[in-house]
Amino acid sequence: MPVSLQKGQKVSLTKGNPGLKKVVVGLGWDVNQFDTGGDFDLDAAAFLLSDTGKVTKSEDFVFYGNLMHPSGSVQHMGDNRTGAGEGDDEQIRIDLSGVPENLTKIAFTVTIYEPEQRRQNFGQVNNAFIRIYNEDTGEELLRYDLGEDFSIETAVVFGELYKNNGEWKFNAIGSGYQGGLAALCANFGVDVE
Repeated sequence: MPVSLQKGQKVSLTKGNPGLKKVVVGLGWDVNQFDTGGDFDLDAAAFLLSDTGKVTKSEDFVFYGNLMHPSGSVQHMGDNRTGAGEGDDEQIRIDLSGVPENLTKIAFTVTIYEPEQRRQNFGQVNNAFIRIYNEDTGEELLRYDLGEDFSIETAVVFGELYKNNGEWKFNAIGSGYQGGLAALCANFGVDVE
């Protein structure tokens, strides 16, 4: 039975699952049926962070333009441009044992592609969730449904995996940002061209 989290709740992933190495982070959403003059394209990403809360290099940002971290420990499974259908819209695979020692947090985000041009924001998105399951068994370990009503935000940090005393834990964050992907990149120290 997966743990269903509330905003701000933290739970250990590895404590109750000894030997857990490979997980898949699934992110999903539905788009309201408002006519904004264009399709929604939401993009999931992972920021691998040091204790400072920042990336150590631009390759620590894994997204549709950089599908694999140099360590091989984090892999984005590809861009879904519509969000149609049930289940996960985008997935990111994590090999917990391969994450470099100096990277202690992995933040999972979703942004709206070209929100200003398309006049879109997270107020038009609902049923957003993040879930983590064991890649080897398919067992869902936790799920966090973002029940918040967002309005003008164009980027959301869904949650983060973090290392604490040798254990991997998950923190359900659910914070929205204005300024889309550029705002998140600035927040996490990624230089954007």
